Amino acid sequence: MKNIIALAVLVSGICASGYAQGKSGMEKILGERTLPNVTLTDVSGKKVNVQDYGKTGKVTVLDFWATWCIPCKKELNNISEVYEDWQKKYNVNIVAVSIDDSRSAPKVKPYVDGQRWTYDVLLDVNQDLKRQLNIQTVPFTLVLDQNGKIIYEHSGYTEGDENILEDAIAGLATAKK
Repeated sequence: MKNIIALAVLVSGICASGYAQGKSGMEKILGERTLPNVTLTDVSGKKVNVQDYGKTGKVTVLDFWATWCIPCKKELNNISEVYEDWQKKYNVNIVAVSIDDSRSAPKVKPYVDGQRWTYDVLLDVNQDLKRQLNIQTVPFTLVLDQNGKIIYEHSGYTEGDENILEDAIAGLATAKK
């Protein structure tokens, strides 16, 4: 009986915090947070302040991943297949943020090039951005509205989650018009 009560308290706490159990993981609808002032390096070696992605006037998706994470790579490959259509329909920007450490980071660019991903890829080698956003595990996806507010987050990946992501992007793109 104590276990049932503890479970009920846990579930009600999750629901009260704004989380919803999605098809493949925890999702949270947000709206007030923005990206922190963190500078990362892209795969070409250029320094990029992640806050700049919130200033583009576009819906932006940040997808945290690692070369050792099979679901992460599957998700980004599936998104890659529809990314060109999403850009045309929704004017969206996808940013893949690798959390590979300094030992595995050299594998990121060859992998990205081999997959022919056309989105920006950033290296969070020290996991500064991941830590500031309180991300516990990958894959982890954030969606920013056109004003740079983090409005949606999703943890995990199951085949087809890119369709849920598209719905979130479409809703924002439509709301802007």
